Amino acid sequence: MKLVVGRDDLAEAALGAVSQRGTAVERVDVKPVHKASRGFVNDQAVDLCELAVVTLLQAVALGKPVVLLPVTTLGRTQHQTLVTMGDLTVADVGGRSVGIRSWSQTTGVWVRGFLTEQYGVDLRSVDWTVYEGGHVDGHQDPSWVHRAPEGARLQADFLEGRLDFGVMGNELPDDDRIRTAIPDAREVAEQWTKERGFLPLNHVVGVTAEAAAEHSAAILAAYDAMGEVAAKDPGGTNPVGFEALRGPVSLAARYAREQEVLSRPVEFDELLEQSCAALGVTPARLGG
Repeated sequence: MKLVVGRDDLAEAALGAVSQRGTAVERVDVKPVHKASRGFVNDQAVDLCELAVVTLLQAVALGKPVVLLPVTTLGRTQHQTLVTMGDLTVADVGGRSVGIRSWSQTTGVWVRGFLTEQYGVDLRSVDWTVYEGGHVDGHQDPSWVHRAPEGARLQADFLEGRLDFGVMGNELPDDDRIRTAIPDAREVAEQWTKERGFLPLNHVVGVTAEAAAEHSAAILAAYDAMGEVAAKDPGGTNPVGFEALRGPVSLAARYAREQEVLSRPVEFDELLEQSCAALGVTPARLGG
């Protein structure tokens, strides 16, 4: 088996659990970890892979042979990732230019969901620019989203004033001029999380259908081991098990479908059923 997991503690837990089951296992080191997603979903280059939840949803929608292992490896607030440098605020997004790395980037899906539900923004009124495609072969961006010229960079366009807003998480430049477009973004995010009862999740774990069938016991052991580690994270930032993931994954799937990130609706119970069938277990075994 080959696995890609970004967090060392989770990776070590999975490696140990799989090895104890007598299955040969190798950790493939990919940095940043999202760069492993394309090979995983399109070519099944590794057997178990950390990936963005929206990438997993796209893969399922497009019939790729991968299933969800319900472990969150990265959960975080997202309201603060909409940034600007001028006097504009979130109230000014309509009719303005906004740059984002990829239309199917999970951070962008969450932010656009907030814009529509909390701030009444018509997404089609915004001048969206993306800088790269998604990870899943077969996906096409909406016709109302345009691609930046070859060689253009999101950070440069934003810092040099060619964009009014940017959606940036880990890509955010270190520049004192940058500020959040949503006033008191951290407090707003905390209130959103309190009202919803969950934190927006970003990365989860996927498994190829072939590996799930061939190495079911080893993968379930990895699930248990990673779950024990994730459970120690403060504030429940990385929930484990299907019921714990139902709220955030369902909402991410709805946002993604509304934004034409998904080619068809993906229901949460479809994910659960596919995973259980591939691993040969009942929902209860995976916290369902």
